[in-house]
Amino acid sequence: MKRSLPFIIISVIALATLGGGAMLYRAKRPHPLVIPKDKIVGARADNASMHIRGSRDATVTLEEFGDFQCPPCRLIAGFLDQLVEEYRPHLRIIFRHFPLSSHKHAREAALAAEAAGLQGRFWEMHDVLYREQVGWSKVGDAAELFNSYAGMLKLDLERFKKDVAAEKTKARVAADVERGESLGVKITPTIFINDRELAADNRTPNGVRAMIDAALPAEPTR
Repeated sequence: MKRSLPFIIISVIALATLGGGAMLYRAKRPHPLVIPKDKIVGARADNASMHIRGSRDATVTLEEFGDFQCPPCRLIAGFLDQLVEEYRPHLRIIFRHFPLSSHKHAREAALAAEAAGLQGRFWEMHDVLYREQVGWSKVGDAAELFNSYAGMLKLDLERFKKDVAAEKTKARVAADVERGESLGVKITPTIFINDRELAADNRTPNGVRAMIDAALPAEPTR
């Protein structure tokens, strides 16, 4: 069964407090996944439909498969934002939906993010959903809260409601899930740096940075 990965740290603040030595998360998968060459997202790919933070033509791609109701995904989100700033313009982050069936509102949250994206506010909704995760995850009907977030972001609320239920929105989420499943993704967060999954021995802040550094093109010699 699909499941979220347990975090050892309890907040992004803990990353700094522990000097970058805390584990980000643990996984039981013995061998890291590898993205086949025909599925690698190249720097010059048609990325208009992808949700990207950082330079769209960056040389290093961090591709995350996440679930808005997954606590470890919420905890890692701030750290990933920090990485974008640290490595600008060399790193881009691509967010992929991978709502787990064990999370009641995860798919609905993904649709809300996509509906916001159709009005140019995907990342703003992404951030709100993670920030407010503890609240909306526990209610019986999350739609009202998602509508309130749309209002807070000054979206056209009627359009937002229609887009949440639209087939094109559902298809967009389904396409991310299909890609994840085709790569062997089963848990969240699953992170790839270029074509390789974040390995077990790299699941620390410094380990992530080391993997990004290794993927950067070599400086030209003089």
